[in-house]
Amino acid sequence: MLLRDEAGRVLTVRKQGTERFMHPGGKPEPGESYFATALRECREELGVELDASRVRPVGVFTAEAANEPGYTCEGTFFEYIEPLPIEPAASAEIAEIRWVDPANLPPNIAPLATVVLAAI
Repeated sequence: MLLRDEAGRVLTVRKQGTERFMHPGGKPEPGESYFATALRECREELGVELDASRVRPVGVFTAEAANEPGYTCEGTFFEYIEPLPIEPAASAEIAEIRWVDPANLPPNIAPLATVVLAAI
């Protein structure tokens, strides 16, 4: 899920035991749509309940996996179309939250996040 703040920065998260920052999200539960997964993951990982009517599809992106050398990962991305309504809090497997300027990314951004941010 792509989430922005009032300044246009994009929210990234670092999962426990990893070094790279990526967009919040995860794998679908059995029978769960990608859209429902994105909303659930924001609730679980950030404590943010998003208004589903304010979410739009962005696309499907593929890149080198950040945490599994030699593999690629594919993600279906959505974007919340207004600034995040509340300040997120790291929970579940999230160790750290960081807002980044899409035009000036720090070096430890995951490859998939880099591909997505270059495309939007």
